[in-house]
Amino acid sequence: MCRDDRIEIGFLLFDGFPMACLTSVIEPLRAANEIAGQETFCWTLLSERGQKVRSSAEVGFDAMRGLLDHGEVDILFLLSSPTSRFENSSAGNAALRSLGRHGTILGGISGGVFPLVRSGTMQGQPVSVHWCYEAAFEAEFPDFDARSEVIVRTATRYTAAGAAAGFDLALHLIQDRLGAEIAHEVACWFQHPMMRGAGVRQQVPSATQPETGDSLPPLVARCVTLFGQDMSEPVSIADVAREIGVTPRQIERAFKRATGKSPSHYYRAMRMKAARQMVMYTADPIPEIAASVGYSSAAPLVTHYRAAFGLSPAEDRRRINRFRVEGNAPLPSV
Repeated sequence: MCRDDRIEIGFLLFDGFPMACLTSVIEPLRAANEIAGQETFCWTLLSERGQKVRSSAEVGFDAMRGLLDHGEVDILFLLSSPTSRFENSSAGNAALRSLGRHGTILGGISGGVFPLVRSGTMQGQPVSVHWCYEAAFEAEFPDFDARSEVIVRTATRYTAAGAAAGFDLALHLIQDRLGAEIAHEVACWFQHPMMRGAGVRQQVPSATQPETGDSLPPLVARCVTLFGQDMSEPVSIADVAREIGVTPRQIERAFKRATGKSPSHYYRAMRMKAARQMVMYTADPIPEIAASVGYSSAAPLVTHYRAAFGLSPAEDRRRINRFRVEGNAPLPSV
């Protein structure tokens, strides 16, 4: 247990949580304690019932306590996959709400934002959502303020988009308590090039040219933004050209030069990526997923999905279910 003048951080682990998200926060805090010569930060591993938890890499972790036996923590981070839920949702969600009411800062890293939002503790709060979960998050929580920043911090809620963002968030906690000099030294220990802060957007594969990693040209980037605004209502290349004030032919040439694909094929790939997120991380039926990415029925989605990934959405969901660890409930295949 921490002494009163220390910051105690709880990590609430669910089966299937990404192990890197845990170590990326604990390790810089450990290093800060070492550099400062004092135990400023301490931490506790929690699970719902105090049971052993397996990470997505099948590494087991022994929880120190159960959520209902948590005592007091200053900050509680949820670490999970997007599909993770409490076994007893009423008790688990009530415990989180109680912690929030009594001054604990609540947070989620990567997929941990999903059970955090499900708990009812995030109303009116912005949320950092990893780009690979955006479509699944929007499908389940369409009214939430989901942001592409790597870190989103308010006075009472902290969310981060992945393991590297968790490291950045830990550096901010170190800077807040021990100052910028120690935060910088910790970053240098781990060869972490910079501490990213509020407003820094995630790097997303579709925003770069294949093979080079360079940013897409402005015309192509504007088209991609329009493509992604509302995939349930697909737009034509002609519509996009009119909106931007260019010809469809100009868009065609720009996409070919920048991506090696036609704009229509690039757009379809975006829709397939969004569909796959929902196949993997939501329980939505396949026809609903089809509608959410702009198909009037499931049949054309299945055709394009199979062309993109080599199997149908239902087959892909069954394949993913085989890798879900115990407690990370399988999703329906139809």
